[in-house]
Amino acid sequence: MAEAKAHLPELIERAARGETIVLARAGKPRAKIVPLGAPEARLRKPGKGKGRFKMRKGFDEPLSEELMRLFEGGDGR
Repeated sequence: MAEAKAHLPELIERAARGETIVLARAGKPRAKIVPLGAPEARLRKPGKGKGRFKMRKGFDEPLSEELMRLFEGGDGR
C-alpha cells in the first residue's frame, strides 16, 4: 500500500490505458484500480415532464414582420 501511495499518479495512468491494478496489504488483495468504462448514454424518458409546463396563449401565432426581418438578417444595418 505504501508503494501504491508513492506511485498513485502512475497507477492511475496505467488504469486509464486499460490495465487493472490490484492493491495488496501483507500479500492479500485489498483494492482494485480499474479503468472507467465509457459513460452510459442515458436516454430521455418520454412523458417525464408531462403537465409541468404550459405554453402561453398565442405562443404559436405568426411573428410580426419586424421580428421576422431580424431573424432573416434584414435589420437595415
